[in-house]
Amino acid sequence: MNNTVTPKIKHYFVDEAGDLTLFDKKGRIIVGKEGSSNLFMVGSASVSNPSEASVRLNNLRSQLLSDPYFKDVPSMQSKYNKTAICFHAKDDLPEVRREVFKLLPQLGVKIYVDIKRKTDLAVFAQNYFRFHKAKLRDNELYDYMIKVLFRNNLHKADENYICFSRRGKSDRTQALANAIKNAQLEFETFRNKKSDKQINIISKYPSEEPCLQIIDYYLWALQRLFEKGEDRFFNLLKNDFRIIRDLDDKRKGNLGAIYYDRNPLELKKIKPVQS
Repeated sequence: MNNTVTPKIKHYFVDEAGDLTLFDKKGRIIVGKEGSSNLFMVGSASVSNPSEASVRLNNLRSQLLSDPYFKDVPSMQSKYNKTAICFHAKDDLPEVRREVFKLLPQLGVKIYVDIKRKTDLAVFAQNYFRFHKAKLRDNELYDYMIKVLFRNNLHKADENYICFSRRGKSDRTQALANAIKNAQLEFETFRNKKSDKQINIISKYPSEEPCLQIIDYYLWALQRLFEKGEDRFFNLLKNDFRIIRDLDDKRKGNLGAIYYDRNPLELKKIKPVQS
């Protein structure tokens, strides 16, 4: 009799939306102005079957590329490194985006997102500079967000595979591994439980890993909801969001506004974005 227990495995794909531009060259806060978003968010897509999801995304892109309707569209030509290479919500045509939105709810994903309001980040960065006499680096903020995003998730499976969308040309795998380790340590501290599950970390470009294109779309829809008050994209995908934390909306508590099954996110609930 075989009593071997199959290990539980989770696959996460991580990306960001918004930017970390806070100040101009003179140190003035420019959050919300041209070239700077109001929010910075980091999200992960837990994909139940990455291989199947990748095949379905690639098949859809192939079908669209072979459609005569898109024959002369620049973004559908490989030399422009856009939709012809991979789906990217910001660059895709509305007609393409609609087809992707139809497919995404069929892929069995669960989405987790943490959001920082950049007006609050700017004040924090100013205080950080006064205390440390040094600038707060973008990578420090990003790594902090990764720690917060994962600290309550990594104990749920025997093995966790985390694929990060590459930011720039530098290899930050070790720094991201440190952020994940800190997430485990915080879980152990606050929950008084051991978090010693196996963690495997890689970084890839979305053109190399189709499942990164999934989280890109979910974050784009969420960003449109917060930044522009458009809920039509979010509403197409809202059932796949498991937890959304607006960390700086502290109207009801210091932990921020937390949206989940029993408190679903709706446009009317969002604290207005300050420009």
